[in-house]
Amino acid sequence: MIDSQGVIFVAICVLFILTLKGLSSSNTAKKSNLIGMIGMMTAILIPLLNGLKSPGLNFIISLIAIGSGGIIGFRIAKKIDMIALPQLVAAFHSLVGLAAVCISVSVYLAPHLYKISGVNTFIPVSNAIEMALGAAIGAITFTGSIIAFGKLQGFIDNPLIFEYQHKLNLTIGLILCAVIVCFVINQAPLLLTIIILLASSLGMLLVMPIGGADMPVVVSMLNSYSGWAAAGIGFTLNNHVLIIVGALVGASGAILSSIMCKGMNRSLFNVIIGGFGNEVGTTNNSPGAPGGTIKTCGPEDASIIIKNANSVIFVPGYGMAVSQAQHAIKELADILKNEDISVKFAIHPVAGRMPGHMNVLLAEANIPYEDVMEIDEINHEFARTDVVIVLGANDITNPSAKTDPTSPIYGMPVLDVDKAKTVLFVKRSMASGYAGIDNPLFYKVNTMMVLGDAKKVCEGILQAMKMY
Repeated sequence: MIDSQGVIFVAICVLFILTLKGLSSSNTAKKSNLIGMIGMMTAILIPLLNGLKSPGLNFIISLIAIGSGGIIGFRIAKKIDMIALPQLVAAFHSLVGLAAVCISVSVYLAPHLYKISGVNTFIPVSNAIEMALGAAIGAITFTGSIIAFGKLQGFIDNPLIFEYQHKLNLTIGLILCAVIVCFVINQAPLLLTIIILLASSLGMLLVMPIGGADMPVVVSMLNSYSGWAAAGIGFTLNNHVLIIVGALVGASGAILSSIMCKGMNRSLFNVIIGGFGNEVGTTNNSPGAPGGTIKTCGPEDASIIIKNANSVIFVPGYGMAVSQAQHAIKELADILKNEDISVKFAIHPVAGRMPGHMNVLLAEANIPYEDVMEIDEINHEFARTDVVIVLGANDITNPSAKTDPTSPIYGMPVLDVDKAKTVLFVKRSMASGYAGIDNPLFYKVNTMMVLGDAKKVCEGILQAMKMY
């Protein structure tokens, strides 16, 4: 006889797999999100329907919790700005980690309620391992994500750097592994408490030294951690859907982190131990800053330069996201295309503090997916491009990544916009980017700084072009 609930669980897992597959393209991302929502809703409803067979206090509490969480999540999603998505993702990761810790503690205190063992009996070794690992990974995810949120939100300004930092992290990690082994053997409550405290400290220490330019990789890695934490919860609760979905998130997050590390010329191992991006770069006022003479122009002058070009490449960055300039850029791109001017968009893997952030914004403005190109596809085209319009993308266009071995972003692949005939760099001010370092591109002879809000600048260019 076919187990109908098992079939439903398999269907849920297939929905989540289809969701991940569809998210690889901006053309299918919206539909894929809807598929994922259906899968998650089904996964929530199945236990509730089972609870209807014998409703009680726990069932009512579950309804209240799910309803409250749904309302809070809906309100946050309605109000959140696109530019705040990275920190929102970090905050949600922290909740997954906290849930893993809470469930591990709950199972330890009352294993019989989870059908693991009888009252006051020794917890099986396999379950104890799952419990300890779930608590450890969850605690690391929780505190690490909180620190990542603080950095992205601007609450935490500078990396925490001190001597013997890596050795301390390694020592805590080894002690944590030893305590986990002792807990599995002894199962004393003090040992579980120590596991949570050590893992929480390790989560903070791993993320605190990370510099601003490398935060997207950290957020991606925390996404992986949250997936493995969810899988650990699944093993503890004997929930196959949680195990499979957690493994999917964990594996996809790890793969994405690997791709991000490759895109930034970083080591994945260094991400895990918190050992990269911990140098503080030079700012505009520092003795080591490039400095020099800058040339500025207004939207009217910029429009003349653009109108006389045969090819234009837009490089969207966090400045575009802050001002929500994507719709004005779409209108400008359409006008240029009508003038038979070649228009393309160059996307860096870490533009906008989160993978895919810029792609989402451009897709929101209905910019054709075929016009959006990754760094490997378009870097060779800058040398034969007439005009490049950079929209607040400081660090991903910084030539120091290739020329200055002392730069904290040295070795990170950047867009070769400096090779274009003319660079129109749109940004609010001459302040440094998220990595906290100056950009020599500002002072090159082929660069014109167009200072101002990206949306207002683009609207000014549009208005000027329509007058001609």
